[in-house]
Amino acid sequence: MNNMTRLADAADDDRRDAPHDHRRLGRELGLFGTDPLMGSGLPYWLPDGAAVRHALEEYIRDAERRAGYRHVYSPVLGKRELYEISGHWSHYSDDMFPPMDLGGEQVVLRPSLCPHHALIYRSRSHSYRELPLRMAELGGMYRAELSGVLGGLSRVRAIHLNDAHIFCTLDQVADEASAALGMIRRAYDALGIRPARFRLSLPGPSGKYVADPEKWRRSTDLLTEVLDRSGLPYEAVEGEAAFYGPKIDVQVVDGAGREATLSTVQVDFHQPERFDLRYVGADGAKHRPVMVHRSVIGSVERAVAHLVEQHGGAFPAWLAPTQMVVLPVSEAQLPGAERLLRRCAELGLRAELAGPGEGSLGARVRAARLVPYQAVVGAKEDADDLVALRLRDGRRLDALPVAEALARIGALVGAHRAELWDA
Repeated sequence: MNNMTRLADAADDDRRDAPHDHRRLGRELGLFGTDPLMGSGLPYWLPDGAAVRHALEEYIRDAERRAGYRHVYSPVLGKRELYEISGHWSHYSDDMFPPMDLGGEQVVLRPSLCPHHALIYRSRSHSYRELPLRMAELGGMYRAELSGVLGGLSRVRAIHLNDAHIFCTLDQVADEASAALGMIRRAYDALGIRPARFRLSLPGPSGKYVADPEKWRRSTDLLTEVLDRSGLPYEAVEGEAAFYGPKIDVQVVDGAGREATLSTVQVDFHQPERFDLRYVGADGAKHRPVMVHRSVIGSVERAVAHLVEQHGGAFPAWLAPTQMVVLPVSEAQLPGAERLLRRCAELGLRAELAGPGEGSLGARVRAARLVPYQAVVGAKEDADDLVALRLRDGRRLDALPVAEALARIGALVGAHRAELWDA
């Protein structure tokens, strides 16, 4: 079954089966899969799914660079002692994989990136002039989820997290957290995601939280200030905080009505103290920075799962695995269609050819109904270097010069616009 046929079948099922199930669509659209030999909660990505994931990762890395973040890489393993210092071992070990013995040392698959980033910060001295220092990584981490809660991409054991940590002064915390919340809102606009609600996640009565009431009070006050300043409606919920501090959680709801956290902003006084993080202030003395944790799209896996269900496979053009399908009317136009395909590739557009051998023009158009742009090449278009565009929303445009059509599509895709065409 070719990709265009998969798209057509998915669109037909979409009409019969609402709400969307990303596990079903993921299989039918050829985005991802699983194999018992790899293990539960360990999906693999097929080429079309990898294209969506790559576009999403590039978008967030670019947004972070523009916002002044510097990117790092850190290993997915760490010594058990690292997580004892961070507090993960005492507060979170039930969700971690067991330690592995290596040469007399115990190492574990990391459940979080923040201890590694704390060590990177600590690797050299810092002046107050460098703050805020914004450190970002799209990195792997692992959670020992029980088999009964695993599902598709939304709950997995191998997670790729869009994570960042801002090391700043106390006076900078509110502005940095507000800026992070703004990044989240802009990303949701580009992705076509609607948040269900904003939640101030607070500690509950259980013993899983760090016992330091004063730190909790200060961090909660700061996040409350950020939310009040934003003008966003929110609700405070006990028992949903991280073990080391409160969070702003951006909640989304899938087609079945299940709610999940996609994005977070957190204030952390705990780990800077545990790792003895310092900066030299204007007074020449050493001071403790505050750590703001921030994830714009959360895990790539959960983000893609939600996008599949939100859009039913009809992704925004910049995110679509196939952005344009080229449709020669007859065999005579195949050479011209192939030239158009090469021009798309040169501009970085993801395009496929659906030739006459795959059916009538009408059948090929229907098969490509989830593709944002359908480029029809008939005899006149081929002779005059034109293209007749059909848009996914049903609009048909007058024939345009190929260079103009590709330039306009490239501009919309490059700007991560939701619109398919500028009138």
